[in-house]
Amino acid sequence: MADNEQASARADLTRRKVLVAGGATVVAVGVAGTLAANASADEATSEATGDACYTLTSELVEGPYYIDADKIRQDVTEDQEGIPLTLTLKVIDSETCKPLRNAAVDIWHCNAVGVYSGYEAMGSGGGGPAPTGEPPTGEPPTGGPGGGGGHQEPTDDDRFLRGTWHTDRHGLVTFRTVFPGWYQGRCVHIHVKVHVDGEWTDAGYEGGHTCHTGQLFFDEKSVLLTESVEPYAGNTTTRTTLDEDTIYPDNGHEGGLLHLTYDRKHIARGVRAHLTLGVDPSTTHDGQGGPGPRPTSSASPSASAS
Repeated sequence: MADNEQASARADLTRRKVLVAGGATVVAVGVAGTLAANASADEATSEATGDACYTLTSELVEGPYYIDADKIRQDVTEDQEGIPLTLTLKVIDSETCKPLRNAAVDIWHCNAVGVYSGYEAMGSGGGGPAPTGEPPTGEPPTGGPGGGGGHQEPTDDDRFLRGTWHTDRHGLVTFRTVFPGWYQGRCVHIHVKVHVDGEWTDAGYEGGHTCHTGQLFFDEKSVLLTESVEPYAGNTTTRTTLDEDTIYPDNGHEGGLLHLTYDRKHIARGVRAHLTLGVDPSTTHDGQGGPGPRPTSSASPSASAS
């Protein structure tokens, strides 16, 4: 159990609704078997035997760029250029090891040059020029670019690299996106939320509560390879490394460090990433009152980056 978990009675749960673009019906279709194969062998063994379990995945701050009411979709790429990324997450109850079926999983992240959809006026994470070269017109995020500030209101209607989808009966959910870039003060990362106890309807996902808010991280070896690939090569913002980042909890996969598979000589062809998220479905973690940025002095060169 996390030390900072926020006890909340189910009767007081905040109602949450995610709208489907165009009013399309949400159909509970499981992730294809080929995508499910991305889960590691040790995860499959644990589920089958029931004699091993996962520690609770670290709860982290939501950051200023979350937008509730994302599109219900697996492919969040839209027109964004970048290295193709297939992200498969397995959501399980950290106490019972059983997969959580029909949980709603949100992901959102910046594009190759560090810009979040909905906040393009803020430029590269609120700390740099917009892609047009013009100065950002919005206010920088409260609390600075480290990601610990309060929520910011969107400045535009774009929603690229954002989406929500449901887990299948194995607790698996897969998204198609692009490898994220970087912006001032943060290492390369993806934000994630898991919602449970809601209901999938023709309109989307209603009710329930957020049982996990976290971030997913990329090892330095993979990020270094992206720096020579366009459009990442055009990102002139000084990059914060995994060890320098003030949000990454420095505890490997438990803290959100992804398992990655790619061709080291041709990373531009695509990357496959996966991770098991151990959550406590009975608690509420909305990312507002969880652990804040870790002290800079805690960064260690021995942090896991493989």
